[in-house]
Amino acid sequence: MSTPPTVLVMHEAPHDRSVEELWTAIESHDERIDLRRARSYAETERQIPEAEIVVTRALDDDLLEAATELEWVQALNAGVDHYNLDRMRDRDIILTNASGVHTIPAAEQVLGTMLLFERNLLEGIRRHQRREWRHFSGGELHGSTVGVIGVGEIGGGIADRASAFGMETLGLRRNPERGHDSVDEMFGPDELDALLARSKYVVLSCPLTEDTRGLLDARAFESMRSDAVVVNVARGEVVDEDALVTALRGGEIGGAALDVQATEPLPEDSPLWTLSNVLVTPHMAGSSPKYLDRCADIFLSNYERYRHGEYDAFENRVL
Repeated sequence: MSTPPTVLVMHEAPHDRSVEELWTAIESHDERIDLRRARSYAETERQIPEAEIVVTRALDDDLLEAATELEWVQALNAGVDHYNLDRMRDRDIILTNASGVHTIPAAEQVLGTMLLFERNLLEGIRRHQRREWRHFSGGELHGSTVGVIGVGEIGGGIADRASAFGMETLGLRRNPERGHDSVDEMFGPDELDALLARSKYVVLSCPLTEDTRGLLDARAFESMRSDAVVVNVARGEVVDEDALVTALRGGEIGGAALDVQATEPLPEDSPLWTLSNVLVTPHMAGSSPKYLDRCADIFLSNYERYRHGEYDAFENRVL
């Protein structure tokens, strides 16, 4: 491949970062790349017909249709539910994702969330706001049990940190025979109820698929401990939110930390805003000052493989 392929950095960067930052993160590593950037949807529409490669966090059907020269999409997210996989597969377009770039921040956020609930710090914050000096007690993560649903890159990072804190770690994945060094016991999909019954912390770090949509429903909440805390850093649709609200209000479970919701932004009239045993964050668990540099590293390593025709060696290849 003699002529460098045209690479378009599209108009949106994740986690409130700028296209300029992403463009610089790539360009500073290799100035020989024919690297272009779009600062708006209109600029993307104008430039995408010439792009052989795009770097983006989403690609709608109109842009995909206009991208007549497109050969490879480097996604800036781990989940690929924002891409028309069937149409991309029909056109033999390569898709790689950013799996792994979220592992450290997301795993640290989950650990911080578990500490927040275990040490009863939500109550501490409320008393601080009321200027109320009155004793309250906290628990210990050491010796408690966490169930990680989805032991991929992020789930494995969560298990590593939970194990370091002396927690019993349970994991659930499609193929339970694939173990993990930090998971004490691995479960298969048909053993979900058993994992839920034993876990004080139920952490969702699985992809959104037809099998996982609505995975935590009313029946699942009935299987949980009354002090269980649901921590969701996966996708909002993995949880039946109406059933979750019912379980929280009725004391069936102890609390929830939701970095993702079924509708984002979370509507102002959602009862999740007012429940005292809920922490809502705006889909930011994967954010990090190192996020774009990590994305650039994945792109650059794959770019070299693309230039040499080593398509089967791509990192994080989805299609």
